[in-house]
Amino acid sequence: MFVGGPVNTVAAYVAQIAKVSDEMGLHLNTSKCELIAHPGSTVTDELLWSFVRVDVCNALLLDAPLFHGAELDKSWSRPCEDLARAAERLSEIVSQDVLIRLRSVFSARKVLHLVHCPPSVSCSALQTVDSVWTDSLLRITNLDLSDIQ
Repeated sequence: MFVGGPVNTVAAYVAQIAKVSDEMGLHLNTSKCELIAHPGSTVTDELLWSFVRVDVCNALLLDAPLFHGAELDKSWSRPCEDLARAAERLSEIVSQDVLIRLRSVFSARKVLHLVHCPPSVSCSALQTVDSVWTDSLLRITNLDLSDIQ
């Protein structure tokens, strides 16, 4: 579950969740709960204090970064490296087979997942992904295509 807002509001929601879950015989495992906050923000609630503290720049949701920062850059660098390595290794296979594999396998799911993340819209790593895909396509097909093509 994701609860957001001012610290007091979040603390009230978490206390209510803990109370209702206790009544149902469930217990809130605070070692698996995360508190995403800026480094300078102060937390006075005892229950929130027991949560794992995560800096805003390192926050992930479903393995996708929530904000601009180091995690966003790191998330984009891995698919680029994987694709470049795959394109280099696959240059000796028939072009049609390689294109099918590149399109359906290498980095496609991770890239699509990251593209749908809000911070990725203005991320500079998209240019890198585009250039890696273009270079791979040109090398594999042995063509010289313009940007429009």
